[in-house]
Amino acid sequence: MSLWGKLAGGAAGLMIGGPLGGVLGLVAGHFTLDQWLGEERPSEKEVVFTVGVIALGAKIAKADGVVVRDEVYAFREVFKVPEDDMKNVARLFDLAKQDVAGFEAYARQLADLMSDDKPTLQDVLDGLFHIAKADNVLHPHEIDYLEQVADIFGFSHEEFESIKVRHVRDVGNNPYDVLGVPVGISNEDLKARYHTLVKENHPDILIGRGVPEEFLGIATERLKVINEAYDVIVKERQL
Repeated sequence: MSLWGKLAGGAAGLMIGGPLGGVLGLVAGHFTLDQWLGEERPSEKEVVFTVGVIALGAKIAKADGVVVRDEVYAFREVFKVPEDDMKNVARLFDLAKQDVAGFEAYARQLADLMSDDKPTLQDVLDGLFHIAKADNVLHPHEIDYLEQVADIFGFSHEEFESIKVRHVRDVGNNPYDVLGVPVGISNEDLKARYHTLVKENHPDILIGRGVPEEFLGIATERLKVINEAYDVIVKERQL
C-alpha cells in the first residue's frame, strides 16, 4: 500500500491535532480498518508533510479565483500518485477546500511542527509551486499566497525569491539567483555551494528528513533547474 492509502492509519495511530489533524480525521472517516491494518504506519513527519502539502495546495487552488482539477492531477505527475489512490487525494483536496480554517492556520501548524527542519518546509513550498503551476499559469494572487506561506515558514524575502526563480522560468532569470549566491562569488565557493545543493537534494537525504518517497519528484525537478543554472555559470566562467 502506498503512503496515500496509509493516511487513515496515520490518523488513527498518531495524535495530530490542529487544523491538519481535523482534515485528516475527516478523510480517515472514509476508510475502514482493513484498508491499513497490518501495514507499516507512516511516520508523523510523513503524514504531516503529505496532509500539509495537499491542504495548502487545496487553498492555493482557489487563490486565482478559479478552481480546476489540474491542481489535483499535478500530484499524480509530480508526486507519483498511483491511479488507485487518486480518489483519496482528490477527497482530501475537496475536504481542505471546504474547511473553514484559512491557509494561515495550516501553514502555522506546519511551521510549528517543523520549526527545526527548514529544508523540509522548503520542500513543502516547492510542492505548492508545482501545484500552482499545474494550469501553466502563475497568477499574481498565487504568488502573493506563496509569499505569505513562505513568510509564515520563516523564509526571508530573498530566500523566497531564490525559490521562486527556480519555478518561474523567464528568459531573464539570473542563474546566480537560482543557486542563491552573489554574482561575485569565487569559483571555489560556487563549486562548494553547488555540491551542497546536490547533496541536499539526494533522495536518501530527503527520505532521512521524513519526505515520503512519493514526493521525490520535487527534488528531481529542483535539481534539474540547479544543474541548468550551474552549467550556465560554468560556461560563462569557462571553468
